[in-house]
Amino acid sequence: MTLYATFPYDCPYLPDRTAVSAVYDPGVPVDSRLYGELIRYGFRRSGPRLYRPHCPACSACESLRIPSERFRSDRSQRRIWRRNADIQVNIRPAELDPDHFDLYRRYQKARHPGGEMDFQDPEDFERACLSSPVDTRLVEMRDPDNRLLAVAITDFLPTGLSAMYTFFEPTAERRSLGTYAILWQIDHAREAGYPHVYLGYWIRECAKMAYKNRFRPAEVWTGSFWRELEAEE
Repeated sequence: MTLYATFPYDCPYLPDRTAVSAVYDPGVPVDSRLYGELIRYGFRRSGPRLYRPHCPACSACESLRIPSERFRSDRSQRRIWRRNADIQVNIRPAELDPDHFDLYRRYQKARHPGGEMDFQDPEDFERACLSSPVDTRLVEMRDPDNRLLAVAITDFLPTGLSAMYTFFEPTAERRSLGTYAILWQIDHAREAGYPHVYLGYWIRECAKMAYKNRFRPAEVWTGSFWRELEAEE
């Protein structure tokens, strides 16, 4: 396996830290099979690039996945699942839709204004989120009145589902749509025979990552093997 290290850059998760990524050989074409193998070793996708953290003085980023067959929702998650029983889900190709981009802009303005994903132009959103060399689909969620509530951009891989990015209606707080989207992905993975749902990187010290370890059991990649998170983690 050939990896290339990026130049150091400011860590987007932990202040006052510098990050380095190890990038899989960009000369090798990426497809669902390749990514499905490398995601099992802590890799993540950004467009056609496959990478994983390679920070010399930090190992805070840990790839986290949920074993779909063993997942057991807690009381709060079961309430959220029931609360959203009226949602209609459609799985669509990863293509630009004006309604999706309008929702994306409202979500970014409310949740992450000025962030690295706060794209102003639909072309930038399409390039960053929808252009993909793997089997990427849009899990679209609507209420009974056909109002768009959420879109979960999801990679469908031979070894599991990878939750790439989810955005949702910021005024529908009571529905807890971010949690519901993950619950749906886990449920769909179990029904369709996908063994895992990959939720990206989890960082103990990063408050905005805390939601990921609420789904149990959860496993994190140590760099050598997957270990199950303990109850207190």
